[in-house]
Amino acid sequence: MKYKESIKHFFRQSKSDMLFDIFNVTLMVLLLIIFLWPLIFVLSASVSDPAAVITGKVLLLPVEINLDGYKAILEYDEIWIGYKNTIVYTVVGTIVNLIMTICAAYPLSRKEFAAGNFLTAMFMFTMFFSGGLIPTYLVVVKLGLIDTIWAMILPGAVSVFYVIIMRTYFQTSIPQSLYEAAELDGANPAQILMKIVLPLSTPIIAVMALYYGVAHWNSFFDAMIYMVSPEKYPIQMFLRDILIENKVDLNMIGLDPAQAEAKRQLAETIKYGVIVVASVPILCFYPFVQKYFVKGVMIGAVKG
Repeated sequence: MKYKESIKHFFRQSKSDMLFDIFNVTLMVLLLIIFLWPLIFVLSASVSDPAAVITGKVLLLPVEINLDGYKAILEYDEIWIGYKNTIVYTVVGTIVNLIMTICAAYPLSRKEFAAGNFLTAMFMFTMFFSGGLIPTYLVVVKLGLIDTIWAMILPGAVSVFYVIIMRTYFQTSIPQSLYEAAELDGANPAQILMKIVLPLSTPIIAVMALYYGVAHWNSFFDAMIYMVSPEKYPIQMFLRDILIENKVDLNMIGLDPAQAEAKRQLAETIKYGVIVVASVPILCFYPFVQKYFVKGVMIGAVKG
């Protein structure tokens, strides 16, 4: 019924509105194809016959389903080490990020905080002028954080950009009258934050958790700089080794050329399989915060 009403509404429009709708829908379909094709191709290549992948027969849909790549990945011990480390870095890092961001954004959002504007300006200054990689590395070395979990978390514990976003949310989405009512009831700033501000800030907290979590999950540059022990590498480091340096454990390769070729083809399939294995957890997490995403990213929009 709604479909028929939409069709009737479309033909009742003026020609200019119809042309705009046609152009808009066509553009969205093209963008959908552009964004979805690489994802579908990677998924199809990961479950296709290695020979078909090597010869370019896989264009969109799988060709001759073959799960040997995933079997080899599950037997690759480093993948599970990377998974464990990445989960730890992501969970602990996101918690630290949220705590630090909230603790910075909340006082900056309060009008009675006299130094709020000055500190906000100082924070924003660091967005445009920073020490750079070498000074940051020297600080991490001097603090003794090299090859520890904190080297992956503390250097990026606070994002000034996200602090500004969260501060704006606190200022625009939580009425001043709630603060005043809580203060009249004898609540201190910490109680106001824990019992009033945070329960009303679920959308922005969910969005920040997604942003921070994805950044930690995809992080490999920090590990490449600060991590020395391979057993502490995140999964993205092993993914980098496989994709860029092609470091796949092929010790079973013999001198037989046919066997060597089969292993080479399997290595090509493993590349796509690792991408899927590394991306699935974060893709599964996204639907849980999707309902908060639109509301969170619209912070600061003009309100009528």
